[in-house]
Amino acid sequence: MSSVLISIAAFIVGLGLLITVHEFGHFWVARKMGVKVLRFSIGFGRPLLKWQRGETEYVIAALPLGGYVKMLDAREAEVDESEREREFTQKPLYARAAIVFAGPLFNFIFAFLAYWLLFNVGITGIKPVIGEVTEGSVAEQVGINPGGRIVAMDGDPVQTWEQVSARLLETAVDGGTVRLEIEPESGARTQTADLPVRQMMDVKPAILMQEIGMRPQLPAYDNTIGRVLESSPAASAGLEAGDRIIEINRQPIRDWMQMVEIVRSHPDQKLEFVIERGLQREYLSLAVTPKAVETDIGTIGQLGVSPQPLADGEWDKYTSEQHYNPVEAVGESVAKIASISVMSLKMFWRMLIGQASLENLSGPITIADYAGKTASIGLTEFINFLALISISLGIINLLPVPLLDGGHLLYYFIEFVKGSPVSEQTEIIGQRIGIALLLTLMSIAFINDIARLMT
Repeated sequence: MSSVLISIAAFIVGLGLLITVHEFGHFWVARKMGVKVLRFSIGFGRPLLKWQRGETEYVIAALPLGGYVKMLDAREAEVDESEREREFTQKPLYARAAIVFAGPLFNFIFAFLAYWLLFNVGITGIKPVIGEVTEGSVAEQVGINPGGRIVAMDGDPVQTWEQVSARLLETAVDGGTVRLEIEPESGARTQTADLPVRQMMDVKPAILMQEIGMRPQLPAYDNTIGRVLESSPAASAGLEAGDRIIEINRQPIRDWMQMVEIVRSHPDQKLEFVIERGLQREYLSLAVTPKAVETDIGTIGQLGVSPQPLADGEWDKYTSEQHYNPVEAVGESVAKIASISVMSLKMFWRMLIGQASLENLSGPITIADYAGKTASIGLTEFINFLALISISLGIINLLPVPLLDGGHLLYYFIEFVKGSPVSEQTEIIGQRIGIALLLTLMSIAFINDIARLMT
């Protein structure tokens, strides 16, 4: 229950902040262009809190899934002659376009500042050291061996495994080959490997890394249970925290990951565990049946146990920091935003033409889930998450769909070309198309959220 509350709180705080940033962009530029702002609202529906400051009413409303800036507009109400110059439609084309564009722009500015701050402070991640290469996999076929450290991809230096994963995901959108520069464990001369990555309909890290057959080097957890979840298959079978797993189906268990692999490959199949329990080292035999769970990589078995925590400082051996000085951080932040933006636009286009699965769309439930998870990890991860969502909001709002900022900019472009605004009839038809498209996308995203929640 506490994780649900954390997710809800993180979702409201995070989304509220990003909506405020977006709407403040419209508000600030409108004021600079001399347009009268009547209301600045965060959220829709019934006002929970409102106050007047100068000529603008500020509102926090009940439904925190958007916001708006209401300006003086002759299309919505009669405008007094004395305020005609401050009315939105009376402003020149460049001013109206600037006001509309400012919302998405401020989302990108927020993401830039967030990444710049994170790169200055340093983002901790797993070292890009190859821990395991699956036999017969793509990685093995191109000569990649365990123990090597990936130092660059397509000529760009990498400092964490997260950077490796991100580059591979970018490549998987269109398919292609990534050149890895790998420093062998022995310290010998750096080697190169051209890793082919096929185009994927459903771009997910777990599926991609399983297909490539390459995993990072992680600490070898002891085969001792640290925690057993209530009502889990492990609890039902009688496993307890502190139990040391000796054998499964007469196969000796050397570490935690070996146990995990066996359990995952036996969903809904009975396994014979031999465990060591207590100070007296009592040996017990227990029948355990892993629960079948649907995941991105198919059906796997799950017990509901976690290993004993690592000793203090043990994780430090396996982590590194993505860190830059203030000047370098500017370029890295711009490159990060550009990379995410290009990948997002490619995915939108591929979904539109049917070359990518609509399962890639996520809605508010998934966003809330990730907001809660990142907030639970720490402030750095939460800021990183907010930067990513801010970029997504900026991109979505710039799509040329009526009702969105991009739709209005499209109208202004047509006005610039033809020398006069689009007709009222065109705007009405555009609004209907926009509503239909947005409702369709929201419905698909919500269905995807429910499907993820159920699995």
